[in-house]
Amino acid sequence: MLFIISGPSGCGKSTLAKRALAELEGLVFSVSHTTRPKRTGEVDGEDYYFLSRSSFEQLIADNKLVEWAEVHGHLYGTSIPELEKKGAGSDVLLDIDVQGAEQIRSKIKDIVSVFILPPEYPVLRERLISRGLNSTEDIERRLETARKEITAYTRFDSLIVNEDLEQAVRELKAVIIAARCRVRFREKDIMPILHSFLKEESK
Repeated sequence: MLFIISGPSGCGKSTLAKRALAELEGLVFSVSHTTRPKRTGEVDGEDYYFLSRSSFEQLIADNKLVEWAEVHGHLYGTSIPELEKKGAGSDVLLDIDVQGAEQIRSKIKDIVSVFILPPEYPVLRERLISRGLNSTEDIERRLETARKEITAYTRFDSLIVNEDLEQAVRELKAVIIAARCRVRFREKDIMPILHSFLKEESK
């Protein structure tokens, strides 16, 4: 099963994703590709695959990306081989921007999409400033993009307001656990149970 979480920059989706991955079994992270510079503490191949612009554009030309977009001046995308590899034996969690989420939903049917919102605009602004990763100009650009992106929540399956982190983590885990219980996703579990009843009936 594929889970995608999205929302405006600074809403906390990466933090929520890391907590869910650490606390739920059978869930793996799909590492996205990007042309943005690596931040302090980030690891290539774990946080992102960091590529040159020309290398990223080659992935586009080779049709190896299931989605990609230019966000805040940098390219971001998800490769088809990455999804296939990670999804072979586990549920996959994908942390992507709003544009990428739109593309994924148009191409893959059985997904669960979660939109993350900050409690209010001033909180989002303060979070972007306090993390100290972006210039003033970049922060303003991200906030302007956020004003446009927040209305996308209507096209997602679930909505989480990330005001209290622990509550938001509980809600994200609840969404994932509930989705795993949907009948259409549990055929491999259901059939052995049904067969056991049929065997008993035939005795």
